[in-house]
Amino acid sequence: MPLYLTRFSYTPETWARMIAHPEDRRVAGREYIETLGGQLHGFWYAFGAHDAYALWEAPDNVSMAAVALAITGGGALSSFETTVLLSVEETLEALRRAGQVAYRPPGA
Repeated sequence: MPLYLTRFSYTPETWARMIAHPEDRRVAGREYIETLGGQLHGFWYAFGAHDAYALWEAPDNVSMAAVALAITGGGALSSFETTVLLSVEETLEALRRAGQVAYRPPGA
């Protein structure tokens, strides 16, 4: 199954609610992805441009998109970005296939 790295940030209102009522949001994240046959591999808070990171596994892009849409539709986040991760093996196969593409630069 494909892996996905999500970077997200909470709104100030969400932080205020979590300060008043701390909770382990890994539990919610795990429930969301498992509903569609996936798995949460990790969840971390961080300093910097994003408040948190999650590593997910989902059956396909549509399943991950459904989870992302449900989460962002809840209004608790100020940003949510997901990147599909490729294994080394997938990248090597992509490199082999790239050799078959007759790319032409613009204007050439």
